[in-house]
Amino acid sequence: MHLAAVLLLHLRQLRLDPLGQKPDGKFVYRCGGTEIALFPKPEGTKAEHTALSFKVADIAAAIRDLQSRGVTFADYDYPGLKTVEHVCVLGSEKAAWFQDPEGNILCLHEDLT
Repeated sequence: MHLAAVLLLHLRQLRLDPLGQKPDGKFVYRCGGTEIALFPKPEGTKAEHTALSFKVADIAAAIRDLQSRGVTFADYDYPGLKTVEHVCVLGSEKAAWFQDPEGNILCLHEDLT
């Protein structure tokens, strides 16, 4: 993991509240009412699936906000998964995806119900 690049994404673009690095090497952030921990690996890791999803009240507004801070959202056009303006409706939610500096897939989602 390129810790500096990942920390930059989390601090500047996602505006997570850093709590600091723990003795075991993980870095912890506050996100809403919970904590998220990043675990570094010398050889790095890359998930081929959504690694983390953030629930938002207004996905279009959240996308605009993150884009204004340099986040690039993915677009897909697959059978059963098509984005329009970066957003895909999946059953009872809308979702949009972007990647961290390591290529891990992160998601925003808005419940429709």
